[in-house]
Amino acid sequence: MDLKTSLMDLQCEMVAERTLVNPQNISWLQYDILYQLKKEGELLPSKLSIILGTSRTKLSKALKDLKSLGYIQQLPNQLDGRELYTSITNDGKCLLADISTRHTALYQTALTSFTKEEQQEFARLSSKLSSGLKKERIANGE
Repeated sequence: MDLKTSLMDLQCEMVAERTLVNPQNISWLQYDILYQLKKEGELLPSKLSIILGTSRTKLSKALKDLKSLGYIQQLPNQLDGRELYTSITNDGKCLLADISTRHTALYQTALTSFTKEEQQEFARLSSKLSSGLKKERIANGE
């Protein structure tokens, strides 16, 4: 199997796995927003848009929905009130914790599918690819 096919197959499987653990029927963009906010802390929507590779319009709608669900809060920038700093709430963190618990099955499958050496190599290569994709997206402002 070639690299392109392997990447496409892995992407399809990961989307299927995400669907299985989708709590509260939040969108995957909303999940990704919560994940990035937990990881990065307080962010401006413009930065989130670049990190996630989504349009400001789509991001704005997702943020509005997350705010109404109580998973995020937005506070104005003291220097420029038009800018809203976005952060995850305790409810948002609880939701992510629930999702994390459900991801344990994926982790267990990886543990049984790979040898210890393969686990380490997969982790290294996955991290390298993820970092490269993110770096390229941010550099291109997408």
